[in-house]
Amino acid sequence: MQDRLIFLIGSQRSGTTLLSRMLGAHTAIHAPDEPHLMTPLAHLGYFDSVERAPYDPIITREGQRALVAQLPDGEADYLDALRACSDTVYERLLGGSGARLLLDKTPAYALVLDFIAKLYPQARFVVITRHPLAVWTSQVDSFFDGDFEAAERNNPILERYLPAIARFLRERPVPLAHVRYEDLVADPETHLQAICRHLGVEFEPGMIEYGATESGAKKAADGLGDPSVTRETRPTTANVSRWAGELAARPAMLEHARGILARVSDADLETWGHPRSAILDELDRATPAASRPRRPLDRFALQRRILVRMRRNIHHNALGRMVRKVREVCDVLLR
Repeated sequence: MQDRLIFLIGSQRSGTTLLSRMLGAHTAIHAPDEPHLMTPLAHLGYFDSVERAPYDPIITREGQRALVAQLPDGEADYLDALRACSDTVYERLLGGSGARLLLDKTPAYALVLDFIAKLYPQARFVVITRHPLAVWTSQVDSFFDGDFEAAERNNPILERYLPAIARFLRERPVPLAHVRYEDLVADPETHLQAICRHLGVEFEPGMIEYGATESGAKKAADGLGDPSVTRETRPTTANVSRWAGELAARPAMLEHARGILARVSDADLETWGHPRSAILDELDRATPAASRPRRPLDRFALQRRILVRMRRNIHHNALGRMVRKVREVCDVLLR
């Protein structure tokens, strides 16, 4: 699968679902639901391990490292074995789709990029970035029902994703194409053509109208990812600058955002495509936006709202062990 795989890298709320639908509209590319295949493989113990598990992660880590040391070619043999596993899954996913390339879009992969680059150095990588505060504001409203403190507690998205992706973009351990969300939605044809050249496929105009056909609309509606993609049939610039007015209308949230921004390095912001000076200028110029109607309570929004409420109020429950278990589950799902 080395030369048949495309990894679409980006944080949550950065436009990965939109770009996945557009690329998946190409006749040569199959873009199934987020597989989440690489993250568990990366955390088996040798490259990284989980902090908490129903088994002893410390013993597992030591055992894995001892195991790899006994293999004739060490890490290379271990990577071959992991690749045999993931190749089988990817080949079956590609299956009878009729496509030549398989696209794996899973935002959590941004946190295991070193591992993926080692496992599939010949795969094609596409990286999408979006204005950091647009990402954060969207996460707060979409995943945490406007509770920015809960969002930061459960998933400090900028501190986790921005440095990891920025380093990947600077070091470029593999060939990659980088596009900013704002540029993609403003001029989709130009940027899709550039991505297609990187992927080695011909640009197809139907990629822009990703939801115009019945099959495209169904694909956009299924599975994980941003459900708002289903409300459009092509890229739109409607959400590009909305974040600034929404932050300006909520002073406490704006102050919190400034604090997060202060903890991110200038170099990472520059690499991401949004220098600090430009972001601060936008914040200074922003005027409070009129309150928007509450978003429709679709399945996605309802699930997130329930998780946040459960996580927030769970300490009032006296069921002890069961309560702690529910809390752990909420923490995992909210990440």
